[in-house]
Amino acid sequence: MIPLTAGGIAAVVGGTVAGDAAAEVRAPAVLDSRAAEPGGLFVAFAGEHTDGHDHAAAAGEAGATVVLGTRPTALPTVVVPDARAALQALAAHAVARLRAERDGRPGGGLTVVALTGSQGKTSTKDLTAAVLATAGPTVATAGSLNNELGVPLTMLRADRNTRFLVLEMGARRVGDIAALTGLVAPDVAVVLNVGQAHLGEFGSRAAIARTKGELVRGLAPGGTAVLNGDDPRVVAMRALTDGPVRTFGRAGHADVAVRGLALDPLGRPSFTLRTADGSASVALPFTGAHLALNASAAVAAALAVGVPLDAAPAALAGAALSKWRMELRGLACGARLLNDSYNANPDSTRAALDALAAVAGGRRIAVLGEMLELGAESADAHRAVGEYAAARADVVAVVGAGALPIADGAGARAVPLADRAAAVAWLRARLRPDDVILVKGSRGARLDEVAAALA
Repeated sequence: MIPLTAGGIAAVVGGTVAGDAAAEVRAPAVLDSRAAEPGGLFVAFAGEHTDGHDHAAAAGEAGATVVLGTRPTALPTVVVPDARAALQALAAHAVARLRAERDGRPGGGLTVVALTGSQGKTSTKDLTAAVLATAGPTVATAGSLNNELGVPLTMLRADRNTRFLVLEMGARRVGDIAALTGLVAPDVAVVLNVGQAHLGEFGSRAAIARTKGELVRGLAPGGTAVLNGDDPRVVAMRALTDGPVRTFGRAGHADVAVRGLALDPLGRPSFTLRTADGSASVALPFTGAHLALNASAAVAAALAVGVPLDAAPAALAGAALSKWRMELRGLACGARLLNDSYNANPDSTRAALDALAAVAGGRRIAVLGEMLELGAESADAHRAVGEYAAARADVVAVVGAGALPIADGAGARAVPLADRAAAVAWLRARLRPDDVILVKGSRGARLDEVAAALA
């Protein structure tokens, strides 16, 4: 974060200071007092179950110097009517200053890359950050902190040494991404796909497409749109900008095209990325053919800001994905666990099932939980995933009542299990040394607990 005093923050967000107005913030903002850093800003919210203001002293013990909240605390506090609005205003101000000057020189500036899509956002964000980091210090969204709080918190992690800021942007309703681009207009906007995630909230894929298109509409003047050339709904977003457009994907006409895709015995993809100016051979250290498409998006974004293609292979080979995303590990019993339990929708679950089928081994066991927020199409979508799973797994373990339509679709391969404890018990009693187990479900299904118990 750029250094600011409590008084300076108050001037930016329209607040008043209770306590020492000269207290300085020089480290990132946090919402959890346990994550506070020396010189940091603690943002206090009064929630349904806990009031962050009551944890200000603990944040101070961890090193926080200033609180942003709606009432005075034990630390110097910038008091505002609305802490969320103030956090967003502060983040917008900080990034605007960084864009206006770099190393004290006017005319430089921070480059902002934002991305969205119905699935693959987080892994693509991780890969994009890895490639950009070859050209300069890079700050990227931690995990999936991609909402109205996560985006400004990420923005406030940038400082005068930061060259690239990579922002994952999510949405649950029309207008969410427009609100985020109102805080920071990206120099590069990456749109991955238009799928079924949050279909229950949006009501239709057309509404989802309009919302993802808000990222392209929100580009900074002269900014570049990076679009999935394999998804017609995304390609159509070309009409939303007058600026440059680059495409990625497997289509022959893509500006960054995936060619010669092959998988090793662990399902890890190797391929060539071909552009008009050359090609690069890439081998990813992660399981899942779908990650090749995400890598092509990352490289297209990097090319748009001047990072050379030849930087991509080593950067992608050394990249790390956020937790619970396509994590393949061996278990003590000799089986392999593919943990993709962070979240799920029909498209991402199919991709994970394809990855399961690609890993060499004996039985393939798909442990699937409910996919939330699918609205009226939920039962049909779950049954269709069950049918897909039955064609790629020997056993489809269906966890929880909400996921039961998956069992309907999987037919004879299905094993309905009442809850997570039942799933763990069933698996522990039956796992064989050569088994490969996929764990996948929406965040609310908490199947990460199943994966953790097995590991």
